Amino acid sequence: MKELKGKVAVITGGAGGIGKAMGERFLGEGMKVVLSDLNAENLQSAVNELRPLGEVIGVPADVSQLESVESLRDAVLNEFGKVHVVCNNAGVASGAHGKLWEHEINDWRFAFSVHVYGVINGINAFVPTLLAQGEEAHIVNTSSNNGGFSPIAMSPTYATCKAAVVTLSECLWGQLHDVDPNIGVSVLFPTGKTKGVLNTGIWAAAERPAGYEPDAPIDHTHKMAGWMASMEQAGTPMAVTPLSEVADTVVDGLYANRFWMVEEGRFEEAVQERTNIILQRANPDYKR
Repeated sequence: MKELKGKVAVITGGAGGIGKAMGERFLGEGMKVVLSDLNAENLQSAVNELRPLGEVIGVPADVSQLESVESLRDAVLNEFGKVHVVCNNAGVASGAHGKLWEHEINDWRFAFSVHVYGVINGINAFVPTLLAQGEEAHIVNTSSNNGGFSPIAMSPTYATCKAAVVTLSECLWGQLHDVDPNIGVSVLFPTGKTKGVLNTGIWAAAERPAGYEPDAPIDHTHKMAGWMASMEQAGTPMAVTPLSEVADTVVDGLYANRFWMVEEGRFEEAVQERTNIILQRANPDYKR
């Protein structure tokens, strides 16, 4: 995009983590920001925190439901008249336990409802509006190196969903490029210039809405603190990548109209390793 100042951005999963960081960065660019999240209380707290930085509102929505995302779109248009940047960013930890064949069907349904249908619903709700506006616009879909580039075998629900987000984004880019190249598409692989772990807020299993109840109790404890403490005790302290750096990657990518939003020097080896394995018809042993 040539200009962000004065443009309108909507971000799902905006009450915290990467979504909130993007909102803060967009406000710094002079954009009008709509944060959306399922948790209305956390959403309002985020809006209150960011309000001194610029024009920002919060609209609760459930990305797994098309009607809810359509209501989000209508609220954005009612407030600001237009929308220019759509960040399909909402994500959850599904809370699946055991091996893949031991996962409950609701583990899969819950993960797909947010990570995959959340993106699909965002596309279906907003793309017709972006086309009708006839202005430059951009869609950013959040994926992950886990699945987006190569999977971590112990997190199949997450990795499978994030792989799907990449393919969805590639297909969307191809179709929009033929119809209206003024609407850009990006797939975000959250990274920053500081190499380290990302405390995005999804290290703990999310509370599930009605219809996705688990049969077995889910462990909702936050895994990141314990993992980092164990690494510290082992003599390997872990650096933490500031979420603001992820937001910088997004803004840089918007200005550059960059499909692959990922910092250089990150994951090239993993991508090359997977490519070599495919070309050699070898087993998918990614040693991760």
